[in-house]
Amino acid sequence: MNIPNLLTVLRVLLIPFFVLLFYLPFHWSYLAASTVFTIAAVTDWLDGYLARRLQQSTPFGAFLDPVADKLMVAVALVLLVEHHANLWLTLPAVIIIGREIVVSALREWMAELGARARVAVSSLGKWKTAAQMVALVILLANPPVFTAWVALGYGLLIVAAALTLWSMANYLMAAWPHLSATEKK
Repeated sequence: MNIPNLLTVLRVLLIPFFVLLFYLPFHWSYLAASTVFTIAAVTDWLDGYLARRLQQSTPFGAFLDPVADKLMVAVALVLLVEHHANLWLTLPAVIIIGREIVVSALREWMAELGARARVAVSSLGKWKTAAQMVALVILLANPPVFTAWVALGYGLLIVAAALTLWSMANYLMAAWPHLSATEKK
């Protein structure tokens, strides 16, 4: 177990605390939950940076890092959808979570074919992640009352959802030769 892997495990362990803070009946609970989410988002960047810088990439880290990211984002989106209960948040959340399921399944299937590199992470995904994380930090920090901050959070989440669809389309196009191939007998 190295520092990058410990940071990834920490991100998973923060999820129950994040949920608990989100539901506490105090005026500061939104900001506390957003702070924990922000810490998790920073550890996502930091563990990758340290793994590359210290040359401590491991199979365990390569497996757990994307799982930890998807868990944290999915939990945040589910909490926000339940709390805000509107189309401006629900539709982007469905798109983001749905895309993660589709792309994860696509990557697994392509790996079975030995063509995993065709659906590797792209720079577009980095922009999507940045917009998504900033949107979630903003939305988690504010009660579900329409303010300029909440509008900004919705706007960034819609941008993230659009980038999500774009990156999913890119992944599907890259995999299309394998998806459309006829079965050989």
